[in-house]
Amino acid sequence: MLYILHGEDDFSITQFLGEIKRGLGDPSMLATNTSTFDGPKLSPGELKNVCETVPFLAEKRLVVIQGLLGRFEARGRPRQKKTANRGGGEGAKSFAEAMSNIPESTVVVLTDGSRIKSANSLLKLLMPQGEVRSFPLLREVKLRQWIEKEVTAQGAAISPPAADLLARLVGGNLWIMSGEITKLTLFAGGRRIEAEDINKVVSSAQEANVFAMVDAILDFKAGVAERLLEQLMGKGASPAYLLVMLTRQVRLVVQAKEMRRQRKSDMDIQSKLGLAPFPLRKTLEQAQRYPLERLKQVYNKLLQTDLYIKRGKFEGGLALNLLVAELCAQRR
Repeated sequence: MLYILHGEDDFSITQFLGEIKRGLGDPSMLATNTSTFDGPKLSPGELKNVCETVPFLAEKRLVVIQGLLGRFEARGRPRQKKTANRGGGEGAKSFAEAMSNIPESTVVVLTDGSRIKSANSLLKLLMPQGEVRSFPLLREVKLRQWIEKEVTAQGAAISPPAADLLARLVGGNLWIMSGEITKLTLFAGGRRIEAEDINKVVSSAQEANVFAMVDAILDFKAGVAERLLEQLMGKGASPAYLLVMLTRQVRLVVQAKEMRRQRKSDMDIQSKLGLAPFPLRKTLEQAQRYPLERLKQVYNKLLQTDLYIKRGKFEGGLALNLLVAELCAQRR
C-alpha cells in the first residue's frame, strides 16, 4: 500500500500518519518494523530494497520517506519548466519503478511538508498506484471548524465569537493552535471558552509583551526583561505558559531567519509559519536584528529551563527569573 501525504499543514500530516500506524497492529512490533528515510538523500536502489524487505515477526512493515517529492518539484519561472524539475524525468521513473511492486506486507508513506504541484513528475507517476492526500493550511471557515472540533476533543466548548478571535490571533499553524486550545481549556476550568478568555490568555497585547521580553533578553537588557516578566505574571500568566510562548517565539525567529537566508518571500514565510500579520511583522524584525548564535543560545537555555521545571529542580517562577538573569548577564 502506498500513501502520499503532502501540504503545509504538517500537524494534520502527522496525525494522519499516526492513524496509519494505529491500523498496522501492535505498536511495539511495528516500531521494530518501521524505517524512516530522508528523501533528498535516498537512492532508487535503497528504496526498492527496503520496500521489498519482509517484516520481522509481524504482519506489516512501515516505510516512511520524508521530502522525496520535493526533489521533483519545479523551480524557477514557467519558461524554465523543462529543466527546472531537479530530479529529472528519468529519476522520477526510477523511484516510481522502485515502488511499483510493493508487497502486501509493506506500507509505504511519502510525506512532504510543502505544497506539491500537480505537475510534479514523481507525483504524476505515483498517483495511479497510491492514495494521495493534500493538507493545505486551514483558513477562515475551515480553521474555525477545526478549532471547534479540537476544543470538543479536549472535552470543552467554545463560543463562535471566541473561535473567530482565536483564529485571527493564532492563524493556521495547528501545532501552535492545539497548544493554545489546551491552555484555554485549562484556564476555562470546565465552562465554555469565551472571547474574554482569549483576550486574557492569547491576547495580542500579551503577545506584544512577550515579543518585547524576547527583545530585552536577546539585547542583554536584564532590567527591562525582569520588569516585563513581573508584569506578565502579575496579570495571571503562568510560568509554564510564558516559557512556552518564549520558546515558541525564539523558534519562529530561527525558522524565519533561515527562510530569509533561502530568499523566501514574506508571503511564503507567513504561509509556512502560519502567523497572523502582527506576529509575522515582529518575527521578521527579530530575525533581521539578532545573530543566529545568540538565538540558538537562548533557545537551548529555554529548553533546559523547561526540563528543570518538569523534573522539579526549580519552581516555575524562580526558574524563569533565574533564566532571565543568566541570559542577560552573559557577555556578547
